[in-house]
This record gives sequence, structure tokens and C-alpha cells, in this order.
Amino acid sequence: MRAKRSILNLLFGLGSQVITIILGFFIPRLIMVNYGSEANGLIASIVQIMSYLALLEAGVGAASLQALYKPIAHQDKGHINSILAATSSYYKKTGIYYFFAVLLIAIIYPLVIQSEISGLSIMFIILLTGMGGAINYFYQGKFRILLIAEGKSYIDTSIVTIANVLNNVIRIILLLQGVNIIAVQASYFVMTLLQIIVFYVYIQKNYKWIDLSLKPDFKAIGQKNSVLIHEISYLVFRNTDVLILTIFTNLKIVSIYVMYNMIFTIVDNVVQTVNGSVKAALGQSFHENKEKFLKLHDAFEIYFMGLIFAILTVAYILVLPFMRLYTAGVNDVNYINFWLPVLFVAVKLLTNVRTSSNNIITIAGHFQKTQNRSILESAINLIASIILVMFMGIYGVLMGTIVALLYRSIDIVIYANKVILNRSPWVTFKRWLTNVAVFVIIIAITTTLDLSITSYIGVLVWGAVLGIVILPIYFTISSLMERSVFLYAFEHFKGYRARAKSKHKVNSNTKVSV
Repeated sequence: MRAKRSILNLLFGLGSQVITIILGFFIPRLIMVNYGSEANGLIASIVQIMSYLALLEAGVGAASLQALYKPIAHQDKGHINSILAATSSYYKKTGIYYFFAVLLIAIIYPLVIQSEISGLSIMFIILLTGMGGAINYFYQGKFRILLIAEGKSYIDTSIVTIANVLNNVIRIILLLQGVNIIAVQASYFVMTLLQIIVFYVYIQKNYKWIDLSLKPDFKAIGQKNSVLIHEISYLVFRNTDVLILTIFTNLKIVSIYVMYNMIFTIVDNVVQTVNGSVKAALGQSFHENKEKFLKLHDAFEIYFMGLIFAILTVAYILVLPFMRLYTAGVNDVNYINFWLPVLFVAVKLLTNVRTSSNNIITIAGHFQKTQNRSILESAINLIASIILVMFMGIYGVLMGTIVALLYRSIDIVIYANKVILNRSPWVTFKRWLTNVAVFVIIIAITTTLDLSITSYIGVLVWGAVLGIVILPIYFTISSLMERSVFLYAFEHFKGYRARAKSKHKVNSNTKVSV
């Protein structure tokens, strides 16, 4: 069942990413062409600010997720309801805080930002972008946590994907018609409301046993404040750069950053979709059988790391050819820059290769024990980025992030392996170094090739060709370096296929006998 759910999570998650990527590429370009780079930078800046409000629920969500793994593994519905009751209580408070925070930002932001766009328009854009989040936390946040903990992320993904598709299609149509940017953002708010209604109907139909009137188990999510500190660190890396650039540079520089970040965030979303699809299985396995968990973790880490390096290798090769096509006709600022792909790849590698080790810390619930490390990471990032941006501009914020990531990524690997798994961290570090060596060799070879890309079709074709060639290289070398892990993964895969075939055969015989 867990393997099936993990595969469904992966398929639905990747499908969602493909659809979102295809539709999402149209919108920033349409905004730049019809409203200018400043409007694009403004919307991106507002979206990033709104993401900080996610901190209001971040600690509760992650703490509840970790607390739910064990009762779900033992099918203890009473304890599940107690945890959900506590989660619901905090989410209701979050919705109220979120609402007033959005109002405050809508009033203050137009007063402090320099823009040719009217303050009233900026205010309405903020309200329409943020209010959906307030309603979301108040009504459906707790149910989404339950679905993820049960390994049913594919349900959440399906509903969100359909809403995103409808929203993006409507926004594209409105942008092509040249309507006011406020009307474009209003479509997002409407789709958020419809999404909440669909979630509510699904839960009412499929989870009739949920009873939020039980005594809340606040102790189960008692580490929520420690989790919050970890989530702050994560959001610093995802969002602080845009805020710092907004304050110390201008919205056109923000637009350049956002365009490159848009491409590399796709990598983040794909690899985190893969991670999310199996994290519930890893979490439940950790609380059942530690030896089995360790084998599963090693297999996941090796091939997940190979996937990250492979995707980022392809992204690095194709980012500048794509950017030349995407920004053609946009002449108010130069988007082509050799060093930005180098810095973005460094950031994304350091961010994502530590994911498997970070999983161990979150699954084991070591939030409080590692919170000071997260505080230090955030401090390094903020201080270094603010200092460097004044001397190096857009390069400075990326360098500041890299400095902080070097410290924390190494620290996470050491802590997860030595403290929780009781083994040498060199097991993971050797996997890092192996993949870095392969990355350098592949880039050195591909730079000698003349990739003549003059269309989006060319980008897609070369992306497919490079992916088909590069991914097996990483997987093969990793398998050769760690044969025992490869054999475990291979036997695990064969066992799943055998069970799937046996189940299919039983179902076929049942239909025939009927």
C-alpha cells in the first residue's frame, strides 16, 4: 500500500509540475510584454512577501505532520483525531492573524515602495493575493496535513493542479486581452475559494470518522515553535533575496532575479515532489523498523541525489539559450548573464542535496535540538546578503545564500548521520563528491558542443536528449560505487513488481469467476 501510494504521489506530483510549468511560463512574459519588467518585479515581490506569512502556520503544520506518522502507522484513529483537534485550533488562530497581516501589508507596502504603479492598485493586488491564504488556513489546512501524513499527497496535488490550471488559463486569457492587472489577480482569489470548497466536500465524503470535538493533544505538537525556527530558515533561503533586492536595488533587477529563479525553482519543485512522494513511507518506516528504514534511506539518498544533479546539469546547460528566447523583445533591462546560472546552480545543489539528511531530522522529531543551528544559518544568510548586495548587487545576495548553505548543509549531514543514525557522515559526503565530479566532467564536455537552439521546441528536444543521456550516467556511477545499496533497491523494485502482478492476476481471476 505504501509503495503504491508513493508511486501515485510521484506520478500525480510530476504531472502537476509539468502542467504548472507549461502554463506558468506564459504569465511572466505576458506581464513583461504588456505591463513592463517593473510590473513583473512588483508582483513577484508581493508574492514573496506573502510567502513570509506562511510562517504563521509553518511550525504547526510540520510538527503535526511528524506527530501523525506514528498513530497513522498503527491506525490509531483516536490519537489522530486528538492531534487534528489541536492542529485545527492553531490553524483557526492562524487564519485570523493572516487576515490582519495582509491588511497591514496592503496599507504599508504602497507607502514604502517606489513604483510608477499607483498605490491603490498595489493595495488591491496585495489584498487579492493574500486573502485566499487566510481563508485557506482557517478551513482546510489541517485536512491537507492529514492527507500528506497518510501518503495521499496525490489527492491534494490533484485538487491544487486543477485549480492552478483553471487559474492560469483564465489569467492568460485576461493578459492577452490587456485587462487591468487587478482583474488578473482577482482570478487567483476566486480559484482559491473554489479549491477550498472541493477540499471540504472530499473530506466530508471520505473521512466521516474525523471528530475534532475530542480533547486536543497539544503536547503532540509541542515542538511547533522549534519547527517554526526551521521553517524560517527555509523561507529565508527561498524568499529573502527578492526582499533584499527590492530594498537595495530596483524592481528591474528583481525581475532579472525572478526570471532565473523561476527556472531553477522548477528544479526545486520537481525534486521536492519526488521527496514528498516517499517521505510518508520513510516516516512510518522509521517508527516501525530502524534497520529497514536505514536501507530504504540509503537507496533513496543515492538515487534522489543522482536525480538532483542530473536535472541541475540539464538546467545549467539550457538556461541561457532559453532565457534568450524568453526575453526576446524585452529591452528595458538585459536578462542574459553568464554568472547567474553558475551561482543559482550552486545554491540549488546545496539546498537540495541535503534533503535526505534533513528528512531524518524531521522524521525523528529533532526540531528543538537543532533550532540554534537554523538560527545561525538564517543570521549568516541575512548578514552576508545585506553586506554583499551593496558591493556586488544581484551576485551579492546569491553569494550570501551560498555562504550560509555551505555551513548548514554540512552541519545537517553530520548531525543526521552521527547523532541519529550513529554512523560516519562520510557515507553521505562521498556521495556528494562523486556526483560533483560527474557534474564537472559533463559540463566540461558539453561546453565544447555547439547547441544551436533557436526555438522552444529546440529547448524541449535538447532537454529530453540530455536528460535521457545524463540521468543514467549519474545512476550508473552511483550504483557501481555502492553495489550493496543497488542490490537492495533492485530487489525492492522486483518485489513490488511481483506483488503488483500477483494482485492484478487475482483481480482478473475474480472478474472471470464472476
